[in-house]
Amino acid sequence: MAAPNIETIVSLSKRRGFVYPASDIYGGLGSSWDYGPLGVELANNIKQSWWRWAVYERDDVEGVDSSIIQNRNVWKYSGHEDTFSDPLVDCRDCKARLRLDKLDVDPADGKAMCSNCGLKNLTEPKDFNLMFRTTVGAASAEDDPTALAYLRPETAQGIFINFKNVLDTSRRKLPFGIAQIGKAFRNEVTPGNFIFRTREFEQMEIEYFCRPEDAPRVHQEWIDAYSAWLDTLGISRENIVHYEQNEKELAHYSDRTVDFLYRFFPEREEEDKQFDELLGIANRTDYDLRVHSKKPEDADGKRINPDSTEDLSYFDPQTNERFYPYCIEPSIGVNRTLLAVLMEAYTERTNDKGEVRVVLQLKPSLAPIKVAVLPLAKNNDGIVTLAKKLKRDLQPSMRAVYDDTGGIGKLYARQDEIGTPFCVTVDHESLEDHAVTVRDRDTWEQERVTISELENYLRSRL
Repeated sequence: MAAPNIETIVSLSKRRGFVYPASDIYGGLGSSWDYGPLGVELANNIKQSWWRWAVYERDDVEGVDSSIIQNRNVWKYSGHEDTFSDPLVDCRDCKARLRLDKLDVDPADGKAMCSNCGLKNLTEPKDFNLMFRTTVGAASAEDDPTALAYLRPETAQGIFINFKNVLDTSRRKLPFGIAQIGKAFRNEVTPGNFIFRTREFEQMEIEYFCRPEDAPRVHQEWIDAYSAWLDTLGISRENIVHYEQNEKELAHYSDRTVDFLYRFFPEREEEDKQFDELLGIANRTDYDLRVHSKKPEDADGKRINPDSTEDLSYFDPQTNERFYPYCIEPSIGVNRTLLAVLMEAYTERTNDKGEVRVVLQLKPSLAPIKVAVLPLAKNNDGIVTLAKKLKRDLQPSMRAVYDDTGGIGKLYARQDEIGTPFCVTVDHESLEDHAVTVRDRDTWEQERVTISELENYLRSRL
């Protein structure tokens, strides 16, 4: 079958409880979404997979969870107050407000064209800062400028300002990393495409600190490592393109950045427009630790910070050197990862009656529900009692559900559509032979398994 587009995933998500429009009973809020019962399980499984891989399976990464609202100086010295902006233009004809850097340019005269009406009657661009403003305390920012604060636009700065804390308490030596999963907020001008671009999102980030001369090698190691981790999620390498940012595209702090682009838009005719960013891995050099460090002068001509109370340099006892480590930053969003996982898993299959069924072939470790226990006859007390007992017995070790709200064919189809790897059917024979039928989601094959061996059987298959 052809690759599903985002609209297909939107339909499935609303129908089966993966993602709902936020504030829906009040007409919604643009590009805001709530995860439903299945969506929150899938998102949590993705985050747990990442944390296990990034922290538990390595011996050189620690975790933190920093505050969403930080001292305003964090964003002053990081450069966000001055530079975290998009160039905005207005179309004088159709009144649309647009990002200039996202518009097509007419090669004949070099002028940008409105993506809404196609005309070129645009205003001069103005910088629009993407950070959400808020206030701390009872005063307004107008009455007291010190009350001004921001919702963090990225999780990275919370790691940098805790570099010395982690270094001192964990007694780490270079190279080592700090990992964090958390919400970030950006007042995007043109959000959209379901959960692909939203104003509130969750990041999974690592800041990996190393000696400056080791940074190129370490950067490539993380690129290779993320390719392997995406494999474990079922994201095909055929749908991934590595994009090397050119000099004009690089952030001011980056020496090199490689983006992993995923085929989020397979319906587009031009292949290069089918891909957009899934994750980025940047060599941020020593920029962040330097700008957050207290120092009376900076011989390198970089920003001087009189407000910080700490020097975030690193002392190497083996070489007797003090320096600012370089930082390699792999950053990936939970929303986009979840969307890519759903798009990869979505398949359609025709049964022996000629009916087309949706089968969500999620990796078992990511599936929101691992097993559904189904009674063949819901009016048989013995079958129902045994089925409910099996569900309770399985629940501590795996996410299990009991469902008797339809015929067995309909129940199978429902579980296929939400990605449940196995269905366990309790029938009349189960009361006599103490065995159940286990159905595989992907092959639709069935196997008889004794109840005493059921949990071990499922665990081994999961």
